[in-house]
Amino acid sequence: MKKTIITMLIALVAMVASAETYNYLKFTKTDNSTVTYSVEGLKLTYDNTNVTISNVDGMATLPLAQVRSMEFTNDPGSTPSVKIGDVDMDGEIGISDVSALIDYLLSGDATGIDLDAADVDGDSEVAIADVSALIDMLLNSVE
Repeated sequence: MKKTIITMLIALVAMVASAETYNYLKFTKTDNSTVTYSVEGLKLTYDNTNVTISNVDGMATLPLAQVRSMEFTNDPGSTPSVKIGDVDMDGEIGISDVSALIDYLLSGDATGIDLDAADVDGDSEVAIADVSALIDMLLNSVE
């Protein structure tokens, strides 16, 4: 049921957005916090539990249970300053980020890594699932 509602919401937002050009997509979460993503290269995918937002800045996943609403806007709002997947903070997403994430999971030492960027699947914890999501991100970014 929730998937149907989200599908209808996405279709409705797309119709409204076609009347004007917007630069950002803003999600309001159930805790009233917001997160805004650039529409440049925007791609939304979803399954029964998550919506995945991909754009030129990277990829993020939000649990559908935490999404209250979404809207297109020209206000950048709280655009994430973290580049999801850039665990080692070198400005690029690559195999070194996978290695840094695995090292962190094995050692617990967060020195030199960005834990926000390491939460690749967006579930608010850094775990082995983030390694898998990061590898998927790398494999899917190859053109």
